Amino acid sequence: MEAESPPEGWADSIRQQREAKRDQFNNSPRSPLPDEQRGAAFPGLAYYEPDPAYRFVLPLEEHETKEPVTVETTADGEQTYLRWGAFSFEFDGETYTLQAYRPDREADHLWVPFRDATSGETTYGAGRYLDLEPDTHRVDDGWILDFNAAYNPTCAYNHAYECPMIPPENWLDVRIEAGEQAFPGEPAAPR
Repeated sequence: MEAESPPEGWADSIRQQREAKRDQFNNSPRSPLPDEQRGAAFPGLAYYEPDPAYRFVLPLEEHETKEPVTVETTADGEQTYLRWGAFSFEFDGETYTLQAYRPDREADHLWVPFRDATSGETTYGAGRYLDLEPDTHRVDDGWILDFNAAYNPTCAYNHAYECPMIPPENWLDVRIEAGEQAFPGEPAAPR
């Protein structure tokens, strides 16, 4: 399916969410940034401008068998997810598919990690994530897959965090110029 026109005020909502994240990163005690990277030293966060061409409303092609997938982490560990379903979308005349995962059978949200042709150039090299919550990302019989909401894992800001890597089945050979870009500062080293 192709991109769908967003509702009125969509771009403003994206900008407000980004501003709230910047504020949280700079001021919250729960920020992944160490104290020395906050305040006047905070380099901010970088984003592509909101672009409706990267917002899709798609059916989830749920898998009959929810196979477990072991995902490596940045700290040489492993995490297990269930391959729950797939989203197929069209961009620039080509069709792409991303797998959606759940941490377990009881979870109702979906995790859609991806790498694309911007990874390591303008975006975080290991890839980015999308989180889909049923309360905010479900419409009619579909899910809102909005790459404008793509974000970096916490290890992009601080190497002390362990983050799941992107499964190779979710590596895209297209530029997704939407969402969060690479962190403008240096990621903090583990302590």
